[in-house]
Order: sequence, then structure tokens, then C-alpha cells
Amino acid sequence: MPVGFLSDDQASRYGRFAGDPTPDQLARFFHLDDADRAFVSEHRGDHNRLGVAVQLGSLRLLGTLLEDMSQTPASVARFAGDQLAITGTAGLMRTYIASEGRWRHGPRIRDRYGYRQFTDFGVAFRLNRFLYAVCWTGTDRPSALFDRAVGWLLTAKVVLPGLSVLERVIARVRARVHRHLHSRLADRLTPEQRERLDGLVRVPGDGRQSPLDRLRDGPYLQSGPEIGRAVKRLEEVRALAAGLPELDRIPPGKAASLARFASMAKAQAVARLPDDRRAATLVAFIRTLEASAGDDVIDLFDAVSTTMFSRARATAKEARVRTLRDLDAAALLLRDAGAVLLDDDTADGEVRAAVFASIEPSALAEAVAQITLLAVPSDATYFAELRRHPGKLRYLPALLGGIELEAAPAGKPLLDALNHLRALQRGAGKPGPAPTAFAPKAWAGQLRTSDGAFDLAGYRLATVDRLRHALRRRDVFPVRSLRYTDPRKALLKGAAWEAARPVICRTVGVAASGDEELAMLSKRLDLAYRETAARIPANKAVTIVGSDHGADLSIEPLDRIEEPASLTRLRAAVEARLPRVDLPELIMEMHARTGFAGSFTHASEGSARAEDIATTVCAVLLAEATNTGFEPLIRRDAPALRRSRLSWVKQNFMRAETLTAANAVLVAAQNAIPLAHRWGGGEVASADGLRFTVPVRTIHAGPNPKYFGRKRGVTWYNLASDQFTGLNAETVPGTFRDSLYLLAVVLEQETELQPTEIMTDTAGYTDTIFGIFHLLGLQFSPRIADIGGARFWRVDGKADYGILDEIAANRINIKLIIEHWDDLLRLAGSLKLGVVRAAGLTRVLQTNDRPTRLARALQELGRLVKSLYLLRFIDDESYRRRILVQLNRSEGRHQLARVIFHGKRGELRQRYREGQEDQLGALGIVVNLVALWNTIYMDAALDRLRDEGHEVLPADVARLSPLGFKHINMLGRYAFTLPEMVARGELRPLRDPGATGVDDA
Repeated sequence: MPVGFLSDDQASRYGRFAGDPTPDQLARFFHLDDADRAFVSEHRGDHNRLGVAVQLGSLRLLGTLLEDMSQTPASVARFAGDQLAITGTAGLMRTYIASEGRWRHGPRIRDRYGYRQFTDFGVAFRLNRFLYAVCWTGTDRPSALFDRAVGWLLTAKVVLPGLSVLERVIARVRARVHRHLHSRLADRLTPEQRERLDGLVRVPGDGRQSPLDRLRDGPYLQSGPEIGRAVKRLEEVRALAAGLPELDRIPPGKAASLARFASMAKAQAVARLPDDRRAATLVAFIRTLEASAGDDVIDLFDAVSTTMFSRARATAKEARVRTLRDLDAAALLLRDAGAVLLDDDTADGEVRAAVFASIEPSALAEAVAQITLLAVPSDATYFAELRRHPGKLRYLPALLGGIELEAAPAGKPLLDALNHLRALQRGAGKPGPAPTAFAPKAWAGQLRTSDGAFDLAGYRLATVDRLRHALRRRDVFPVRSLRYTDPRKALLKGAAWEAARPVICRTVGVAASGDEELAMLSKRLDLAYRETAARIPANKAVTIVGSDHGADLSIEPLDRIEEPASLTRLRAAVEARLPRVDLPELIMEMHARTGFAGSFTHASEGSARAEDIATTVCAVLLAEATNTGFEPLIRRDAPALRRSRLSWVKQNFMRAETLTAANAVLVAAQNAIPLAHRWGGGEVASADGLRFTVPVRTIHAGPNPKYFGRKRGVTWYNLASDQFTGLNAETVPGTFRDSLYLLAVVLEQETELQPTEIMTDTAGYTDTIFGIFHLLGLQFSPRIADIGGARFWRVDGKADYGILDEIAANRINIKLIIEHWDDLLRLAGSLKLGVVRAAGLTRVLQTNDRPTRLARALQELGRLVKSLYLLRFIDDESYRRRILVQLNRSEGRHQLARVIFHGKRGELRQRYREGQEDQLGALGIVVNLVALWNTIYMDAALDRLRDEGHEVLPADVARLSPLGFKHINMLGRYAFTLPEMVARGELRPLRDPGATGVDDA
């Protein structure tokens, strides 16, 4: 790899002052205690004492002694001089720099304070060992390793070596790690296995596509035959994986990086890799593909089976509606006959004659037949519709034979049923009576014919229906999987949990004892009921009315707060001063300021670079975010913008981990701007979904006529901070209940902001989510549209809560919570430490279908926490308004995202999940770039306005938004150039609102 991997900015800050130290840095590194003063006083002359004090602090802060002390900030000399009662520090520092004695002070300082040289015995060995562990288990980005190495040297009191020395150390460590990684996967391969793997990247003589290209293209048609083809693909991958090394001894990130490279790069590029690296890459790819191909089969099965059952239900309803007219006519005839039967004036012996006198016998017989035919339970119609198309389950034998399943205790009965069907398929003797414990009551009647015989057709339908539900809940799960694995297996247990429990309890702020925690929560709930009830008579927004069904509670909608004239003037003044800019220039300018494009590294080892790579990265981000493709960007005269370079960067640099790293840089940059802190401190975030139609055929999109019409689509569910930055996002097929993915976007975000209060719309609200958020030390604050439909819960059944007494009619099962308290803490600890994935675990904890006792205990805890929240929600209008303001910020980000994502009519045309995630990840990056650019220039515009004497009220500043876009050109052909002054790090000139001319047009 190239040794010079640091940017000019990073290199310039190594062992040097980057501007004036902060007050905290001065106090921490340049403060002189009694021992320091004694050491400094050993030197003669004020200039020597001042110079030694400055050198000592510089060594502590920078890790090295300055060769050119003229670069010492004046604030450092003044701070040291104040402590030594020395004045005229500027002149004394010039005298010290010119003296010969200062060269003797460095070694003396190092000896007195125990600093070692990099060449001292054991230093390089321990640093190498530290870097090796970091590189093996975590990131291997050179710049990140460089920062970790500098931190280690400072902590170990080792004087920083030369820049090139440290770069070479990191290069050697990374090379060792990669060799070790490749050897672990490749050394145990037999010649036959290597030949089998090499065959993946060779194009057959009579073909146009290598096996690698063919296998990595997953299924995209939603049909039964496609399931069969997906199973064949899975079986082919399994045959290739047979006997290959497992990935259990390889860090997941390393294996994923190798697999990602093989899945994105051209087969020829993989074939050109060195032997061991090529073998290791293909092993990681095949093992990863084995799991993802199985997941593709399950995705496809879920989509096909759900469509089948949904259409059967819809068809049954339509059939029912069509028969209502005939049913009504027959019922009216029987009504007339019944009226004669009930007429007291008609003698019993004359009833029959009287009925036939008004109704023809044939008409009456036909009416009875119609009633018999049409008056059937709706379920019967639904099941009859399912049975009309037995061919739709032709894929079932291939599915059962192709996927290997395991089961949690709740899924054991279903797994027995699936094994019974497998035995019937194989025809291996008599498998015995069919297990039926898995079937719910609604399906029980479908397992037997009218004469009591076993009904195989109904049995197969029942197993298919329950299998799709069990896979979603993780009651049944594949042996190998990336997305459907059972999260309960990874929960902390035994000694690991005992060691983690105290730390987890302190971190999230809950008691280790369930009795203690529940006593505290119960006391809070009781007090909240009493205080809220006392204030309700004066709360004009809340109405409680008695009814036959109990008390009904309602809240008046929030009134619109009119904008003060000062805010309108301020917003217009700021907007008038924002420079006009093309979107490509904006992106390049933000890279010049933050270096975010450096977070995008090559998928193979993170070391492959090219000249002006940042320009290509910015161009690819723009192409993905605007949904226009490469065509408007391509320039043959610019190597960074040629189609081949753009394609290479998209395939090798754009992936989840690099998008996440770049986003973290942008969030940190926004957080460093004072103006952003006027909007929020990063403690609050909101989660909401933005929906995109997907017009191409794919299994990774779902239907919803309300949002997608006759097409399918995906939901981009994202988390936005109160500083207007996007923190994390999930891409989900179709539409969904937000609570399934809320925990994932909150817990798996990797920025420096750590929000503790999460706001959502009503769709994200369940009792279970309230419970798990409390256990994680987070506040869940949903906007509840229908407060009257919410249920309030209490602990004390005998307490009198006045006007709220009838509303608080439901009792919380405290005993159940206490009984499972340790398991609840273990669940929260496993999520907090990241040993289980939140999305899968949330599905397991859903309580709408045979919940476990642990899930019920979590739900009971959530009911208590939810009741506390609801009482605050109805009692505090300012709190409701704060939630609304934050949710509006999410809506504003979505509006900006729609404007940016303007190409191809705003439709997402990626067929595969990874492509969807990467493209929407790029969109999130660009939205954050626009927000950051606007914030920087709005901050400058506000400073200009203050200098000009304009009224700038803090309350008005807090209501500004950096999501405006009228001054940004999103359309046209794009140029990636920067004005020289901007490239130097300066701001563009602000516009003069009073000036007119071509430049301002």
C-alpha cells in the first residue's frame, strides 16, 4: 500500500499546534503544579523558565517537542507566563528561541517526566501489538489507525516519532493483518477446493457470464417458480461451500469486507488478485452468500405466501359481496314464510296451506337452497378460495427440501409439522400421525375432511401460513442466516451477564432489583395521576366526558403559533445573503472543509486510491442522491469524471460502512457549529419514514396502494437529530409498523450524538417499545393522534384519582414484571452492548400472537411507563408542541430529500436490497451536506446582520431551519470545481440584498 496515506491537513497537524489551544487544553496540559514550578525554577533567567514551561506543556499536549518554537501560539506563552508571574512573554520567547540552551532542555524534560523515545526497547513491539489487535477486530482504515496510534503514544508517554516512521509502522501492521486473514481462510484449502473456487471467476468457453456473476444475482420475481429457482441457487452455493473453512474465527467486519468486494467487483478483478487473497476472498464470499441466498429464499417465500393469502381473503370478500343480492332475496321469501308461521290468527293445521298460498313451493325450495349455499361463515369462503388453487403450492417440496430450519420452544410444534411433510415427500415409510399442535383454532377444521380423514391439502396450507408468521417472529429460523437468525441465542448469559449487569444498570439508570425499580415507578405513577387530575379542571385543552362505554378523553389540536414579524424579517434577511451555489460545488466545498470523502475506502483492503479520488466520490454521491445516474457528470477530459472511474468508485467505495463513517464526520461537523446548538444539543431525535416507489421487478419491495398505487415500494426509515442531521436509516420493503425498526435505527447509529429522547408518529407506538426504551435509559415520546383510544394503566386498584379514576381502569401485573426482572435487564444489556440486533429481537417480542411470558412482562412494564408518558402528554401543552416541532424537522428533511432525489420521476430503481440501501444512504449523506452548508453560511449571515445592526433575537434564531434549497441549483450538467478562495478554506462572499446584476441572478 502507499505509505503516504494522510491528507495534507492531517500531516500538518501531527505534532504541531492547530490554532490556539482551547481553555480546557490550556488548563489540562499547561497548568504548572508545585513539582513543575520547582523544575522550572531550576533554570536561570525568565526566558529560560518561560521556554521550559512552554516546552513541557507542548510535550504533554502534542506528544513531542516543537522543533520550530516560533509556531507556539501567543496564548500558550501568556498562560505559562501568568503562572510564573512573568510579563513580556512575546519578547522573552524570541530570546529563548534564539538561545543555544533551549536544545539542552528537551532531553532534560524527557528524563525528568519519564518520556521515552520510540526507539527505546519494547516500545515499538507494544505499539505493534496494540495496532494489530485494533486492526484485526475493528477498523483498518489507515487514518483511523494513525489516530489510535497517536493516542496510544500520548498515553504511554512516548515522544512521537517522525511522521513517515509512524506511517510505515501502520502500513506494516495492516499488511500483516491482511496476510494473516488470508492465510486463515486459504491455508486449509485443498488443491481441489482452490480449483473449484478459481472456477467461479472463469467464463466458460460457451458462455458469456462467470459463475460468480451468475450466483451473486439474486431472485427478483415474486412467484412460486422463482422460489424453486432460488432454492436451486442456494443448493449450488451449498455445494460450493462444502468443506470450505467456516468464518467463525474471522472478525465479522473482515469477512464482510472480503465478501463485499467479491460481490461488487468484476470477476476479472477478483481473478487478478494474488493466490491466497483470491482464495480467501472467494471463501468469504461463498460462506456469506450461503447465508444471504437462504435469506433470499425466505424473503421470496414470505412475499409469495403473503400475496396468496391476501388475495384469497380479498377474493372471498368479493365473492361474498356478489352473493349478497341473491342471499337477500332468499331471506325475504323466508321472512314472508316466517311471518305466516308466527301469525296467531292462522290455525296450526292451516299454516302450510297459508304459506304455499303466498309463496310458490318451488320458489320456497329454491330460497332454502340459496340460503344453504350462500349463508356460510366467511372463514369457510376464505379456505375454499385457498383450496381452489392447489398449484400455487408447487414450490413447497423444493422449499422444504432446500432450507434447513431450527426452532425456539414456541416453534417446535411447527418444526415437527414441517418434518412430517418432508417425510411424506420422501415417501420413507409411514411417518406416523400428523402433528397438529402448531395449528391455531381457525385452522383446526381444515386438517380433516368431513368424514374425519387426514386432509393433506389443508395441512399444507396451514403449515405454509404458520411458517410465514413463525419466520417473522423468529420462532423458526434458518441454520445459516444474516437477517433471520434467532437473536435469543446471542443474549448475554452466565458469567458474561453477571459481569456486565452492574455496568448496564448504572449506564441505563435502572435498579438491579425489580422490587426497588417498580416501587419507584409505582410511586411516580401514583403522584402523576394525582397531580394531573388536580390540574385538569384548569386545562382547557383536555375534555373528559362520560359515556355508556366509560369515560372518553380528548385533547384539542395545537393552535398554530403565528410567526412574529421579527422572525419573518430575520428569515428573509438570512435567505437574501446565502450565496447561490450548484449542488456539486456545495458537496466539494463541504469535503474541502470536513474531508468526509476520505471516509470512503476501497472494499478490498481500504488502501486502493487514485488521483483526485475525492472528486469521483463526490460525483458518485451526487449521481446516486439525485437519481440521475452518471450521464450528466461524465467528462472525458477529466480523469476523475470518466465513466470507468465513476463505475469503479461506485462498485468498490460505496457501501454501508463507508457511508456510515462519512455520515459520522458530517454529524460531528454540524455539532461543532454554535448555530446548530441553538436548535438543539443532540439529545433529541425523531424517527419517520419516507416512501419510494420501486417500478422494477424485485422481491425487496412491497405493495401499498395508498403510497405506491399499483406498483410496489420501499420505506426509508430514518432518524433525525434536533440539529437537523440524519443519524441513521433502515431501508424496508413496503410499509410496516414503525416499532419493528425503531430500536434498530436508534441503537445502531454510529455518530457522536447520542440522543436520549426519541419522538415518533403514532405508528411507532406500542406498549413493548415503551418498556424496552425505559430499560435502555431512553425516553420514548410518540405523538399520539387518537389519545381517546389510548389505555391508561394503574398499579393501585384502590386509589382514587378523581376525574381520572374511571379512565385509569386497567391494572398492571407488577408480579409478572418482578418475576422476569433479571431477564428483562439481560435483554436490555444485550441490546446496549450490541450482542444482538435490535430489529430481529423486536419481532420476537411482539405480543399479538402467543407471546412468551418475558414478552408479556416487557409489555406490562411498558404499560406503566406509557401511562406516565400519557399523563405528561395530556398535562403539558409545551411538551406536545416540542414533539410536533421535532417531527416537523423530520418532515422538512424528507421534503429536501424529495427535491434532491428528482431523477427518474423520484422512483427508486434498484433491484437488490444492497443497492437500495447504498443509494438511499448516499441520499442521506447529501441531505446532511446541504444542511451543513446552509448552517455554516447562515451562521456567517447572522454574524453579518449583527455587525450591520439588525435585530437578531435568540428566540428567532432557534426557529430558523437549514433545510432551505431555493438558492441551490439541483439540475443541469454538473462541474466539480471550486473557487480558489473556497479551496483554501475561506467562505464564499455573502450576497448583498440590495445589489442586482448578472452575478446575483
